[in-house]
Amino acid sequence: MLGPSLGQCCGGVVHLRFEALGPDDVPALRRRLDNHLQPVALFGGGHVGFALMEVLSLLPFALTWIDSRDGIFPDEFADFSAGPPQGKMRPPGGQGATRSERAWGQISAGPPQGKMRPPGGQGATRSERAWGQISAGPPQGKMRPPGGQGATRSERAWGPNVSCEHSDPVQRAVTDLAPQSRVLIMSFSHAEDLDIVAECLKRQRERGDLPYIGLIGSKTKWATFRHRLEARGFSAEELGHVTCPIGLPGISGKEPEVIAVAVAAQLLHAGRP
Repeated sequence: MLGPSLGQCCGGVVHLRFEALGPDDVPALRRRLDNHLQPVALFGGGHVGFALMEVLSLLPFALTWIDSRDGIFPDEFADFSAGPPQGKMRPPGGQGATRSERAWGQISAGPPQGKMRPPGGQGATRSERAWGQISAGPPQGKMRPPGGQGATRSERAWGPNVSCEHSDPVQRAVTDLAPQSRVLIMSFSHAEDLDIVAECLKRQRERGDLPYIGLIGSKTKWATFRHRLEARGFSAEELGHVTCPIGLPGISGKEPEVIAVAVAAQLLHAGRP
């Protein structure tokens, strides 16, 4: 109990249950755990899509990341459960580096020996202010198992709750989305966005199992889309099911990471249907 005897004042009790599991129990266990994940379909592998993937992969969502373009997903996401090839580390920030590696800067090498700027202080880079001792990186020659005990935040982001899907035409993927999926639409093309929204509204009309359809963009973009969707036969009530702009109100900023946090917060705030 978290009480005075432990130097705590929060109160509360934790009950533990131990259960013996073997290899044959893994499929059933995964189904049990997956029941706690809300399905999300993310259309678009651009800057905001990538930032959203990184945020949502750490939250209780089962994410399907969809794009119509070949080779749009980073190489390291070809097999999320495996992480990067063992023993291989591309030079961070240099040629061949992934976006995640560029964002982390000199994570694998650390700062020059004997020189460490105070994180968050004067002269610190934006990454250092955000991550504190990020420049030290993991111990050289040591790679923790992705998603496992001791895994870093980046390694956990390669977990099995994210799957990538190539779909051309992209709207074809809407048919096979998991029931109760939250749909986020931010492709590279307004024409694709429109087709995806239309297909989602058709499915919502037929099955009523897409509780959230979110479209990135401004109020002006949505006004244009409304007229085009009305011309396709959708009613005002049906169009009212689309959220545009997306993101929790009150969070301002155009940076991909800010948008990602605002959208993730909106999905969490909405909760389960």
